[in-house]
Amino acid sequence: MKEKIIINIELLKKKKRAIILAHYYTDSKIQDIADFTGDSLALAQFAQKSKAEIIVFAGVHFMAETAKILNPNTKVLVPDFNAGCSLSDSCKSSDFEYFKKNNPNHKVITYINSSIEVKMLSDVICTSSNAVKIVNSFEKDQKLIFAPDKNLGNYINNLTGRNMLLWNGSCHVHNQLNVDAIIKLKIQHPEAKVIAHPECQDIILKLADFIGSTKDMLNFTKTDKSNSFIVATETGILYQMIQFSPTKQFYIVPSDENCNCNDCIYMKMNTLNKIYDCLENESNQLILSTNQINKARIPLQRMLDLS
Repeated sequence: MKEKIIINIELLKKKKRAIILAHYYTDSKIQDIADFTGDSLALAQFAQKSKAEIIVFAGVHFMAETAKILNPNTKVLVPDFNAGCSLSDSCKSSDFEYFKKNNPNHKVITYINSSIEVKMLSDVICTSSNAVKIVNSFEKDQKLIFAPDKNLGNYINNLTGRNMLLWNGSCHVHNQLNVDAIIKLKIQHPEAKVIAHPECQDIILKLADFIGSTKDMLNFTKTDKSNSFIVATETGILYQMIQFSPTKQFYIVPSDENCNCNDCIYMKMNTLNKIYDCLENESNQLILSTNQINKARIPLQRMLDLS
């Protein structure tokens, strides 16, 4: 039997012509009620095509900003305004503007995990799904800045042979993972394949059998013949992996020795109660200026066109 709050959310969605978008890292109950669940690229693509009057974005702040940029006339609601992003926070727009001015003749490729102000300073946006394609769209002799994730930027440099100038930012969820935790799991489960998100440190990626975006990791577990996987990313993706491959085993690389988890504290701020409240009251509406939307849309649209 459905929980009462889920029934009420479904009724409100119909009444207000609203949809719920959710990232793979949110709680499983939120993923279940979402009209679409995906990674950053898929969510941006879905948001761009949305005809809803209201979008409730269960994710983190920069994702809701992306939905608003792509749908300036749609009301975008955020379950919790405190659901930020450590990676986005590691790149303040004032600091980045100074960094950019001190490195002239560089084109700026910015990871989608960034604030709208940093996107406004960028030439094109990318996600982990399309970063290599975006980088390769530039001539080989073009000087490039990549921000804000140094781990993803380093991974792309290694793949493409580029020497992009990297902003020194990282995601707390992926950057905190350590080699010892993976080795311990590998000893316990020698048959398991290690799959990792490219936001992890290089030393982690060197141990991986597969490296890819959240969606790519999910697809790999669906199609690969292996029956067990050691997963180096956020815990929430395990729900989808188990849904698609219920007979396979998944082991999350823990953030510390006290839990078998690696949770993003910001993603987990999204709850059913908060979704219901913001939808019922149409509260926590994300407001962006026309100038912000117009400037940030240019590099974001370039990404979508290239994707």
